[in-house]
Amino acid sequence: MSEHALAKKIPVPIDLKKIFRLETAPAGNGGSAVHLGLALLFLIAVWAFVSLQAGALEHSAFVIAAGVIGGYMAINIGANDVANNVGPAVGSRALTMGGALVIAAVFETAGAVLAGGDVVNTISKGIIDPTLMPDTATFIMAMTGALLAAALWLNLATYFGAPVSTTHAIVGGVLGAGIAATGTAAVNWGTMGKIAASWVISPVLGGVVAALFLAFIKFAILDKDDKIAAAKRWVPVLVAIMASAFSMYLATKGLKRLWTAPASLVAGGGAVVFVATYLLVKASVARRCRTLENRRTAVNSLFIIPLIFSAALLSFAHGANDVANAIGPLAAIVGTASSGGIAGRVEIPAWVMVVGALGIATGLMLFGPRLIRIVGEKITNLNPVRAYCVALSAAITVLIASAMGLPVSSTHIALGGVFGVGFFREFLANYRRGNSLPQSVGAAATPGYEKPQKRKLVRRAHLATIATAWLVTVPMAALLAALLFFLLDAIRQA
Repeated sequence: MSEHALAKKIPVPIDLKKIFRLETAPAGNGGSAVHLGLALLFLIAVWAFVSLQAGALEHSAFVIAAGVIGGYMAINIGANDVANNVGPAVGSRALTMGGALVIAAVFETAGAVLAGGDVVNTISKGIIDPTLMPDTATFIMAMTGALLAAALWLNLATYFGAPVSTTHAIVGGVLGAGIAATGTAAVNWGTMGKIAASWVISPVLGGVVAALFLAFIKFAILDKDDKIAAAKRWVPVLVAIMASAFSMYLATKGLKRLWTAPASLVAGGGAVVFVATYLLVKASVARRCRTLENRRTAVNSLFIIPLIFSAALLSFAHGANDVANAIGPLAAIVGTASSGGIAGRVEIPAWVMVVGALGIATGLMLFGPRLIRIVGEKITNLNPVRAYCVALSAAITVLIASAMGLPVSSTHIALGGVFGVGFFREFLANYRRGNSLPQSVGAAATPGYEKPQKRKLVRRAHLATIATAWLVTVPMAALLAALLFFLLDAIRQA
């Protein structure tokens, strides 16, 4: 069934498709010559822009090169990582591709510019000790190598259709360049151990939370004889949970660079949002249910608007947090070139933030659709209810992990949620199918009888590709960064 035919079955209250026709481009166009040419033009513009800003700074050539590499890194973040925020909404047909691209681009940019913060750690996540760097030139080359290595790895992962953590990519880059420049003594191995643990913690937590919510919705609403009555009872609660979780998620993650809210205030604000949302949605759902048929598709339609809001809020929080992956090393290079010393934290010049924000939006628009389709459509079949569970899982899992002091990756959580709902559906399908098969020995011994194959509702090829990419992101980025550092050092000494 075509995308347009499916869209007719589920009413879309905000039909951005009529305004934005970007979704008509084929999924494979991300690698077209036109898109590559536009990306090159953007990087040329970044080069010209940074050349004006670098002025007479010491190591200005490295600053200009780092600015272009930072723009390249931001493009790759937009092409790869943003898919996790809007992919489920597109796959469920709550948003068209064009609508998703516009919403993501606007809110990613807003998050980066408004809530990206004015100060950033120059050494991502405290991976290495900057005081052990022998001189500023070595530090600048290490950060340049780290940034370029992370960008190259993201580009390669996007080419193979594997959504990966951009945070892990830059962490690997800083690790490899830091070891190459100073040796293993500078590495904070405790922090690295926590990051390695997140490879397992993030997707498992995300998958479990998403599967639990899908199980509840299925047994409490979708499997009931009177689905509309059950929806009137539970949908307002579920949407209120989402609104409350996202309000706390934004307070703890999306706005953390501007304001650190006390835990009591975050919890109290979440409770207020829950009550207000419940009362508002309860009245709205009651009105809509008067005209809905007693079918699953009708229940699905009640989750479309929450999905659109979740895509916007996830994009805002992602822009606020992950813009640092593009501009952190760049800000470190600019700060070192300006002051002549190596600082653990530096102020982010406005022009550096602009490069990061516009780069993410450019990468999303030019190359984002391919990964968005993989996340939303290729791994498993999503509808609005399942996509809702994935989006809610992203917010709740981050809150749980933060409360427990566990490091998690939003990318891994979102993908874990997609796999979680897929494997849960697969389990139910095979369990029910197995119970409906002939149980007698005679049936199995009947000539011509063949035991039915188990249904597979999750594409294993994508699971293998993504899991492999996750496991090798840090070591591969580290290896690339080390090689690039040695190359830059050789060029400097030549």
